Amino acid sequence: MSTATVEGAYEGALRAFKNPMLDLLHGTYAPFVVTMLALVFTAQRPQVPVADAHAELDAALGRLRSAGYGEEGNAPLPVGSARDLCRGWVRSGWLKRHVHEDIEVYQVSAHGVGALEVAGRVGGARTRVSESRVRTLLDAVEELAQDADPDVLSRIARLDAEIKERTAEIKRLDDTGAVEPVSDDQLLEEAENVLHLARELPADFARVVESIKQVQRDVVTDLRQDVRPTGEVLREYLARGKDIMESTREGRAFAGALALIGRAEHIDQLAANLRMILGHPFAGQLPAAQRRELHEIARRIEQGVREVLHAQQQASHVITTQIRNHDPLRDREVDGLLRDVMSGFQQWMPTSRHKQPVAPMRRLPAADVGHLRQKVDGLRPPAPPTPLEAWEMGVVPDDDSRAWGGPQYADLEQHLTSRPREDDGTVDIGAAFRSAPERLRRPVDLLGLLELAHRHGMVETGEVVTVEAVRPDGTRRRFAFGGVAMTDEHEGKGGTTDE
Repeated sequence: MSTATVEGAYEGALRAFKNPMLDLLHGTYAPFVVTMLALVFTAQRPQVPVADAHAELDAALGRLRSAGYGEEGNAPLPVGSARDLCRGWVRSGWLKRHVHEDIEVYQVSAHGVGALEVAGRVGGARTRVSESRVRTLLDAVEELAQDADPDVLSRIARLDAEIKERTAEIKRLDDTGAVEPVSDDQLLEEAENVLHLARELPADFARVVESIKQVQRDVVTDLRQDVRPTGEVLREYLARGKDIMESTREGRAFAGALALIGRAEHIDQLAANLRMILGHPFAGQLPAAQRRELHEIARRIEQGVREVLHAQQQASHVITTQIRNHDPLRDREVDGLLRDVMSGFQQWMPTSRHKQPVAPMRRLPAADVGHLRQKVDGLRPPAPPTPLEAWEMGVVPDDDSRAWGGPQYADLEQHLTSRPREDDGTVDIGAAFRSAPERLRRPVDLLGLLELAHRHGMVETGEVVTVEAVRPDGTRRRFAFGGVAMTDEHEGKGGTTDE
C-alpha cells in the first residue's frame, strides 16, 4: 500500500464527510434531528408551515425533556428554541425554507431525505441477500447487455428463447389448470426488495427539485449581473434543463416516473397490484410500517412528480418575470445614480461636523434650458390628396352573356298568359314549355316556368312529363319531372312577376 494511495483515499473521505447528509448523521444530536424530520415531515405532509413546525418541535422537545432525555448520562438534546434549531438546520442544508401558496413553509432537502433513508434502512429490517434481490440484479444486467449488444441475430435468438419459454408455461397452465404456489418466505423477500427500491425515489425527486432551483438561481443571477446577452443566458438555461433530465441519475429516475404516471392506466395498474399484494395472506406477516409503505408507493410517486413539475413551472415563471421586468439601461442608470450619491457622501463627510444641520431639498432642480423650439412644423398645411378620376359605367354588351343568365320572367309570364286554357281552366307547364320559342326553352327557363306556376297556384297531374331544353350554345338536354298545371288561385292576391 503506497502512501500516496492512503492520502488520496483519506482526502476523498474528508470531502465525502463534508456532505450535509453525512454531517447530519455524524452530529451529536443526529438521533433527535432524524426523529423530528421523520415525524414532522411525512409523505402526507411534505411541506409544513413555519409556525406549525416551530410549535410541533417545541412540543416534542418539552415532552422528551419531561421524560428525562437530555440529562447527564442520557441521550443528548439540543439547547435553544425550535426557531433557532430550524434556522440552524436550514443553514446546514437539511431543511429548505420557501414560500408556497403565499405561506412560508419548511421542506426537507435532498440531503435530509437521504439521511432519513439511511437511518431507516439501518434501524429497520435488514436488507438480506435474497432470490428477489439477486433476480432484480440479474434482470438489470441482462437488460443492460441486450441494450448494449448491437448483434441482431443474438437478440432474435434471445426473443425466440423467451417466446418458447412463455409458450411452454402457457401450455403447462392449460394442461394442469393450476399455478405453482410461492412460499410466504419468498413473497416476504420480494416485498422487502420492492420497499428497498421504493425508498430510493423520494431522495431522487428532491435532488431533481434542488437541481432545478439551483439552475433558476444561476440564471436569475446572470440576468441581473447583465454580463452576458439575455439570449445566451437563456440558451444555457435550456441546455442545463435538458441535461438535468437526461444526463443525471436523478433526472433519469424522474423521467422514468413521469413515463409511468403520464398514463392513467399505468398508475391504476400499480395501485391495483399493490392492493392485491396487501390483500394476500402473507402481507399479514409484514410489520405495520412496511404495509403502510407499500400502500403509499403509488401516491409517493405521484407526489414526487408533482413537486418536480411545480419546481419547473416556478423556475420558468421566475425567469420569465425577470426577463420582462429587467431593464439593463434603467439598472445602469440607477447604479450610476447610487455611485454619484456615495461619491457625494464621501466628499461631504470629511468636512461635516457632529450634529450639523443639513438643508433638505424641497424640490428637484430645474434644468437650465437656453432656448426651446417655438414651432414643431411649417405653417403651410400638407397638400390634399389628388382627386379621383370621374368614371362612368359603360353600356352592358349585348352578346351571349345575357343568354347564359337567369330565367326571363317577363317573357315567360307573357307566354303563359297567351297559352290556351284546358277545360278545367289550367295551363299545362310541360306543354307550355314545348310550345315556347327556342330562346325561352333553356334549362333555366324551365325552372322559371315552375316558379311562376307556383306563384299563381300549381296542381300536380300525377304524370311524368319529359321535355327537351336548348342551351344557348345549341346543345340539347332532356329533363323529366312530375307533371304540373298552373291555376289562377292567387291571381289578384299579391301574385306578381319579377321583371
